[in-house]
Amino acid sequence: MTVEQLQNVHRAQPFRPFTIHMGDGRSFLVRHPEFLSHSPSGRTIIVHHDNDAFSILDLLLVTELEVHGEQTPHRSEAA
Repeated sequence: MTVEQLQNVHRAQPFRPFTIHMGDGRSFLVRHPEFLSHSPSGRTIIVHHDNDAFSILDLLLVTELEVHGEQTPHRSEAA
């Protein structure tokens, strides 16, 4: 996964929710663009969850970005 690929999905207009899939099988739903931030280099990303918790992820370990339709999926995270 590249920084540019993530930025393209994150900055898409209109925004569509997407799920970040990791190599270890975990997945993280990004419901809104404000729920994702990244380090200046772009290698480290932070996914914010509904309950003020957050996960810090290494972009090199991301295997897929799954872009959803207009409706947000019901699941928020699968661990």
